Amino acid sequence: MQQLDAQFIAPQSGKARQLVIFLHGYGANGADLLDIGEQWAPSLPDCAFEAPDAPDVCEQNAAGFQWFSIRALDPVTFERDKSAAKVAPVLNAYIDAALAKWGVDESQLVVAGFSQGAMMAMYTMPRRPKACAGVIGYSGMIINADGLKQPGIVKMPILAIHGDQDAIVPPSNLAKIETGFTAAGFNVETAMRPGLTHNIDHFGLTRGLDFSRESFEKA
Repeated sequence: MQQLDAQFIAPQSGKARQLVIFLHGYGANGADLLDIGEQWAPSLPDCAFEAPDAPDVCEQNAAGFQWFSIRALDPVTFERDKSAAKVAPVLNAYIDAALAKWGVDESQLVVAGFSQGAMMAMYTMPRRPKACAGVIGYSGMIINADGLKQPGIVKMPILAIHGDQDAIVPPSNLAKIETGFTAAGFNVETAMRPGLTHNIDHFGLTRGLDFSRESFEKA
């Protein structure tokens, strides 16, 4: 099983009681999102933060990484669910190791992803044996929504935030996330951000932090 390289921020209190894992977007790396952990750390002193590099070097940017290829953009031939399912075991093994490393229960784990990382977070976490505290998807899309109604799915709160000027992942995906997860019985919160492109704004950072704290407290 391939092992993912990850950067981390240790809890300010010295003992981890929660864990936030950030999953970066296509062509980026773990360090790209770990800065969010630096911003959140003072408000979550018992939380460790990790941000792994995706398993494959990006086909369009050799300095970055990808969770799966996007070469086949035709939706008829490009089956995202198969691509996500193929890499999910690698991500699962990393998550298991990170939880063990910090001695944190999965009920105190939040996974936050951006773009392709959001797709992986929203695909992988409901299909794990145990539910995490919450999932945050920035500028993402839902993969295999029908699969969320199948046996063995575990439920956790979902927060999805998208910019209405996103030219990379169409904003219409936010409604599909809400519809797909709601139909499967998940508690879903969505926010469309006016004027935001393919990015995370101050609202997204602030709401993501508050959502994480709320999720930890409810778990």
